[in-house]
Amino acid sequence: MADAEVRRGFGRGAARGASRGNDRGGRGGPRGGRGGPRGGRGGRGGRGGRDDQQWIPVSKLGRLVKGGLIKSLEEIYLFSLPVKEFQIIDFFLGSRLKDEVMKISPVQKQTRAGQRTRFKAFVVVGDSNGHVGLGVKCSKEVTAAIQGAIVAAKLSIIPVRRGYWGNKIGAVHTVPIKVTGKCGSSRVRLVPAPRGTGIVAARVPKKLLQFAGIEDVYTKTKGSTKTLGNFVKATFAAISRTFSFLTPDLWPQTRALPLPYEVYSKELTELANEKRHKH
Repeated sequence: MADAEVRRGFGRGAARGASRGNDRGGRGGPRGGRGGPRGGRGGRGGRGGRDDQQWIPVSKLGRLVKGGLIKSLEEIYLFSLPVKEFQIIDFFLGSRLKDEVMKISPVQKQTRAGQRTRFKAFVVVGDSNGHVGLGVKCSKEVTAAIQGAIVAAKLSIIPVRRGYWGNKIGAVHTVPIKVTGKCGSSRVRLVPAPRGTGIVAARVPKKLLQFAGIEDVYTKTKGSTKTLGNFVKATFAAISRTFSFLTPDLWPQTRALPLPYEVYSKELTELANEKRHKH
């Protein structure tokens, strides 16, 4: 009798396992498993991918740019208009814009559950022709941190003023004046250099200066330059100060122009009405 019960229990378990295995096919059988017929969650870049989506501007500046009323980035910089959409930078610079990851470092925060680790990315973007940007982003995943840093770098792109060393012959090639930038204990000083000198700098500022379109420059650094984050921020601060000093060629008085928002107020109203009717 005992043998019959054991045999019956064994048979019941076997039948149940066989039927479950045949009907469901196990994980990844006829149901396709996770990520089978349903397609998963889009794989790399599936969630939040912006490449295939059409740009729909949400700011006044974005509408003016997409409508072709603002022709260049210099018009935006002339009126110090804040750029709140990275697609504006892509619209003007496009494929000329290059990016490079300078550093990815893990950062930790102590919580009740333990340590929470995230990744911090430093990214530099530029077109090697007078436009450069620096972005910093922290995220749980490396790819998300890099993508966020690229967007932040595009939003922080600044114009770079270039000049000459000595006679004004040929194209601009160096910084117009001596400028200094600082962040933390890092100090970076840029000094104009004669044509053909090249970029006399360490690896970190050299990449930033190349993206800015500066061909010849001397550099001097002080403080702790091994902290790459502060080092690259100090270099970016020095480059941004090239437009902060008024040299004699910028002394002539210029006439104040109305803002593009005032000039194209009628067009902005029409674009807003079109958007309202579409929705």
